[in-house]
Order: sequence, then structure tokens, then C-alpha cells
Amino acid sequence: MRNFLTAMLGLAAATGAQAQTTEVRVHYAIPTIWAETQAALETAFEAQNPEIDIVIDGPAESYGEGVQRLLRESVAGNLPDVAFVGLNRWRILEARGLTQPLDPFMADMDADAAGYTQALLSLGQFAGTQHSLATSASTLVAYLNPDLVSQAGHDPNTCPQSFNDLVTLAADIDALGDNIDGIWIDRHDWRFQSLLGAHGGRPMNVDESDITFDSYAGIAAANLYQEFAETGGMPGYIDDQARQAYPAGNLGIMMDSSSLLTRFTQAAGDRFDVTVCPLPIAANPEDVYFPTGGSALVMLTDDPETQQAAWDYMRFVTGPDGARLVVENTGYAPTNARVLRDEAYLGDFYEDNPNALRAHEQVAAFAGPWYAYPGAEGVAVTDLISEALWDISGGETTPQERINQLAETVRTRLDMQ
Repeated sequence: MRNFLTAMLGLAAATGAQAQTTEVRVHYAIPTIWAETQAALETAFEAQNPEIDIVIDGPAESYGEGVQRLLRESVAGNLPDVAFVGLNRWRILEARGLTQPLDPFMADMDADAAGYTQALLSLGQFAGTQHSLATSASTLVAYLNPDLVSQAGHDPNTCPQSFNDLVTLAADIDALGDNIDGIWIDRHDWRFQSLLGAHGGRPMNVDESDITFDSYAGIAAANLYQEFAETGGMPGYIDDQARQAYPAGNLGIMMDSSSLLTRFTQAAGDRFDVTVCPLPIAANPEDVYFPTGGSALVMLTDDPETQQAAWDYMRFVTGPDGARLVVENTGYAPTNARVLRDEAYLGDFYEDNPNALRAHEQVAAFAGPWYAYPGAEGVAVTDLISEALWDISGGETTPQERINQLAETVRTRLDMQ
């Protein structure tokens, strides 16, 4: 009888402990990149927080598909508790009132000491409210072929310190032969925003009521497209062509996402050692920003008990332990600066991967929002920007004339006039 009672008490205690477990449903996208990382994050978090059960939904194939699924689930009343979404997509959820503000959870936090620099926090802020926390990040960098840099008479161990240096280097590489091109950058909104931010400019004003890329900074950014083409020997590649030409050894400078480092390194193989250089900056550092690609976590649950568990999970994922797992498993830059400051987290990794360190330091210092143009015509605006950059690099117009024309067209399309 005593053994029976003991067993029953033990069962009751176990059942009570199980009943206290809080379930947190997690949505994510792009399983080809994130599946193993999600599993690693779940295992590590639950080991530290056995009272919380992470339940991962079946993944969406893309961030766009993921947001559409979340919108459908909101209508059905079946939203997950937290979601990994694209850094340029969480505003879609915020605009529909689905995201929970994170400021109350962060009120007593020393954000900078915890690794959340203002640059990193800005990726999830809108109208003075923290709606999301970044979980992975990439910015525009310059990939150099050091062998071509040496052949052109430059020091392969020294990165260009200005855009003038970059253009000069490109021109000297382009002069090496007909089968060698100096530089390439896509005629694309994200790349244009990067050059704009390097000059201290922004695409829109703070309340998004007017276009501001027709400023000095915008003209200077557009002028670089002209210089890259006319002086630096930039070919008319589309992105897939350029991403083949660079590792093949036919392109001296490739300006592309830092997230492609592993891909380029593997593709270059034994032909040359890929070198990453940060973008030059042409403004006061406090005014510089680089639009950041990657992902962010948003809280969707409005249940107080689940919110606290969800916040604990978000803090882990975006903290140094989670950031370390993201870097090691995806190749993206960390979104917590402590892993850069404290060698205990990724010291060995960065010692073996100096290219990654340079790319990741740029994210921590200058990460900024990838501006999405508002309204139903927002996507069409990015196509208009691409067309303008093709016109400028093709010599069909002057940068100032074309950018001014573009700004007026965009104002009309977005009903800003």
C-alpha cells in the first residue's frame, strides 16, 4: 500500500510539473538555410528552460510565403506565438496590428551591455516602438580578387578607404585585359540604398511622407553607378552572371551581400583566396547606415503567460548564445554585438575566418532598416529604381537628371504630392 501511495504521489508530482510547462509555437521560413539552426536553437533553449516547450511549425519556403501564411492564420485565429520573418517583411504584420510591442519586456534591460546596439535595434523599430529583434543579418560588402589586385599594382592586404580608391582600383584591374572586368554591382534598390546610406542619405523622411533620395547623397550614390561603368569597367551582367564571373577569376571586385561569403569561397576553390572589404563611408559615421537583409523575430501572442515564455525564447535566440548558433550554422552575421566583443563566443571562428569578422563588424556598426516603400505601389517603385540605375550606368542620362526625374515619378506613384 505504501509503495502504491508513493507511486501515485510521484505520478501526481510529474503530472503537475508537466502541467506547468508553457508551449511556445514558432514559425520560420527557408528550411534550406534554417532547418538545422532551428533544431539547434530549440535544443539549446530547452536545455536551459525545461519549463518551456518549443513547438516548431512546418516551415514556409520563403519569407514572402511565410508572411502570407501568417496573415491567413491571423484571420483563422491560429497565429503562432513567435515568428521568424524577413527584415523587410515584419512591417506588413505591424501594419495590421499583429505584432506585440517589445518595449515593456526591454524596459529594465541595459540593451547595449546585452549586445543590442542601437544600429541592431533599429532593424526592428518603427515610429519609436520596438516591434521585432533581428536574428540574422547581411550587408553589402566588396569581394576582392587579391591576385588581380596585385597584378594591378595595388596592395591586396589593404582595403579601399574611399569610393575614389575603389573606382581607381577597379579601373586598374579592368586595364589588365579584355577578359578581366574591374567591378560589378547590381542595378538594384538594396544596393542603391547601401551606397545612399554610405553617403549619409535615406530613401524617405522619418514619417515616410516624402522621398529624400534626390538629395546630395542620392546623386552621389547614383554617380557611382556611372563611374563604375565608365571608369571601372563594369559589365552589363545580371546577378547570376556576375556570381559566376567573380569566383571564376574574371571579375576583380564584386559588390554583393555578405551572406554569400561561404558560397564565393567554395566556388573560388584553389583559384584565389576571396578577400572581403567593408564598404567605404563618405559621411559622418553617426549618419551612415547600410540596409540590412536577413531575418527578425516578432511576438504575435497576446496571452500574458505565453508572452513571458515567448520573450524568454526571443532573448535566447537574439542573445549571444543564440547568435553563436546562427553564425555557425548559417553564415549570416550575428545580431548581438557581444559575440564580437567577447572572444569566448566566436573567437576561434573569427580567428579562422577574418573575412567573416570584417563583414560582421560592419553589421554591428552600421546596420539599418531596408526601407520598403509604402502602399500598393511599393514593389513597383523598386523596379523603377532598377530601370533608372540601368539608364545611368548605360550613359543614357546624367545621374542628377535621372534621379530627380525618378524621385518625382515615385512621389506620384506613392501619392506623396
